Amino acid sequence: MRRVNKRVIAAAFVMIWLGAKYVIGSEPNTFESGDTQNSLIELFTSEGCSSCPPAEKWLSGFKSNPDLWKKTVPVAFHVDYWNHLGWRDRFSKPEFSRRQQRYAARWAGDSVYTPAFVVNGQEWRDWFSRNALPPSLKTVGNLRVTLSEGEKLNATFVPKSTQTHDFVLNVALLGNDLESEVKRGENTGRKLRHDFTALSLAKTDMVYDGDRWGASIPLPKPSGDDKPSALAAWITENEIPIQATGGSLH
Repeated sequence: MRRVNKRVIAAAFVMIWLGAKYVIGSEPNTFESGDTQNSLIELFTSEGCSSCPPAEKWLSGFKSNPDLWKKTVPVAFHVDYWNHLGWRDRFSKPEFSRRQQRYAARWAGDSVYTPAFVVNGQEWRDWFSRNALPPSLKTVGNLRVTLSEGEKLNATFVPKSTQTHDFVLNVALLGNDLESEVKRGENTGRKLRHDFTALSLAKTDMVYDGDRWGASIPLPKPSGDDKPSALAAWITENEIPIQATGGSLH
């Protein structure tokens, strides 16, 4: 990760123009966490995996959960390593597979698998027993993101710790109520429905200004025709999520 000189703030915010040409809304969208850590729930999944639909159905249940965006931020990353087994998942991206591989390397895991849940950067296998999510009680600080004019996101993070760190802002556009008619592979003949599906992902280093961290980043443009309906944003330290927020786009 590129390190930022905390005493030099000449380039106030890093900007990455990716040419997003769609308009999500004319009014600003603002999403904000509290000081207590929200749970970033990552699901690594694939349309080529017959055991993944139940996991995705469980994740879809957060649409009616009052904790959605307030305590939990769900994101489904479709991996591409199933694509050579008969069905190409249109939501899959190599970068999502690499993301899972980096997690596995951190845990000294010998392989990756689907469905796989990660909660705040930690492997969570208790889903298979339908156990409750591990509680998140850490006081980490406030993350606030504002999306204006449908193309640029501004973020500030005010950590509770007085120590300075190197933080990275991550932003994903999510699709809901997405459907696929699977023609081949393990899910042949099934109509699969997906929610909280990552359609694009971008990140940038945050800049320290003495009492808070800030960043500005253009929204990453989805590669396909599926329209985003929600946004998730989170802060990482050494690639581990420490705070997250998000919400529906209007």
